[in-house]
Amino acid sequence: MVRPYAMTGGRTGEGQRFDLIALVRAEQPDPLLAPAAAELPAGPEQARILDLCRGTPLSVAELAADLDLPVGVVRVLLGDLLAAGLIRVTRPVPPALLPDERILQEVVHGLRAL
Repeated sequence: MVRPYAMTGGRTGEGQRFDLIALVRAEQPDPLLAPAAAELPAGPEQARILDLCRGTPLSVAELAADLDLPVGVVRVLLGDLLAAGLIRVTRPVPPALLPDERILQEVVHGLRAL
């Protein structure tokens, strides 16, 4: 069993902060812009993240559950993959852009009336 601090090299992920519901999708790196192979994250955990996110985007929380790793460790690993250009992270919609709850309740009542 590998300890979480060994997977992250003792880092805690203070640089990049990923929301639990942010969606992660694996990207094909541009060969002209991709860093050298020696600089790419090469751990088995990063490879597993890329495999999980290749077909369909997954949230940070889903990745942590699927990998059976603490969220903090997954965030550090995602930061490495993002810096290498191997993933794309889609931020969740800010609450200010979501529809008003009152409007949604009116829609539900209207549908029930049908």
